[in-house]
Amino acid sequence: MTTTSFKALGVSPDLVDALRRDGIESPFPIQSMTIADGLGGRDILGKAKTGSGKTLAFGIPLLERVGDAKPRRPTGLVLVPTRELANQVCKVLVPLAKLRNRSVTAVYGGMGFEPQITALRKGVDVVVGTPGRIIDLTERGEVSFGDVEVLVLDEADRMADMGFMPQVQKILYGLESEHQTMLFSATLDGAVKALVNRYMKDPIFHEVESDEPTVAEMEHRFLYVHEMDRVKVVAAITRGVERALVFCNTKRAADRLVTKLRAEGVKADAIHGDLRQAARERALADFMAGKLPVLVATDVAARGLHVEGIDVVIHSDPTDDPKTYLHRSGRTARAGESGVAVTLMLWNQENDVRVIQRRLGLEMPIVEVFSNDPRLADLKGWDPSEESVSV
Repeated sequence: MTTTSFKALGVSPDLVDALRRDGIESPFPIQSMTIADGLGGRDILGKAKTGSGKTLAFGIPLLERVGDAKPRRPTGLVLVPTRELANQVCKVLVPLAKLRNRSVTAVYGGMGFEPQITALRKGVDVVVGTPGRIIDLTERGEVSFGDVEVLVLDEADRMADMGFMPQVQKILYGLESEHQTMLFSATLDGAVKALVNRYMKDPIFHEVESDEPTVAEMEHRFLYVHEMDRVKVVAAITRGVERALVFCNTKRAADRLVTKLRAEGVKADAIHGDLRQAARERALADFMAGKLPVLVATDVAARGLHVEGIDVVIHSDPTDDPKTYLHRSGRTARAGESGVAVTLMLWNQENDVRVIQRRLGLEMPIVEVFSNDPRLADLKGWDPSEESVSV
């Protein structure tokens, strides 16, 4: 299905404007497929992987459809497997919920009950939570789901894998009201299939058919570099791996980078639209054979590029488009292998990089580095979340 606009899908103008202000101009495939049906109240069965844009796919219909909640009786319920995902979903939904005068809160184990109970007693429209804590709060009498109008099961396969399916079934069995159900899962067999058959009513099925890796299948690093040092940073990263693919935004930038990398002693070549087809094919063949460790490419030249064993993708010029980021980064992490995607950011490019991070749910610090930093030799083994200083 071709990508359309949020407006064409039936999303309210104020939400469309809010998404645009956050740099979200057009829907991802799973959003294009499901939002209109979700707004129409249909039960939805979505087969899509983590990082495919599911949160807005269910979040927009959820916020458009749920009504005001009474104390302890939410009208929307989102079940997720982990506290990290609960927080991520809330981060996406809260700004949009405010436009609807709706409240969203996360409930999960590992923290005290009191803040969650206080919020529920005041009245929360949408609860995003893990199954265990939801049941604990239900058994304490602090929450009832008798008024739920929209139920979402996010990453149902992970909940099954983590042993949460008995709790999930207990929660669903206790839902008394007529409600819409939206279930998203990377796989739809076993316990997930049984859940669909028992608790969903004539669901419409949507699947994102793509072999593109998602954000969860690769490591991400965001590095603040200085203009005079950027080429040396690229060179330092490539020396620590066997095969690196570097992206530039223009053909001239790609040629300049190749020249400068060669001056640093790095064997590199470029592929872009101005090169003769024979030269492009030769460079790509050498790269695939392992004779050329560094290939510098533009986005157009890299379309359809499927090379196994790329250790790192370097965004030498950051993109401001989330889909382009995923396409570039997806050249690594192929055939089940994990890889690293590195974005190099100059001081005036932070806004573009932050948009990418928010759009894709990447809560990663942007860490300042110089080309003599030893961590550049092993970016995969370095956990930037442990950094105390970032820009």
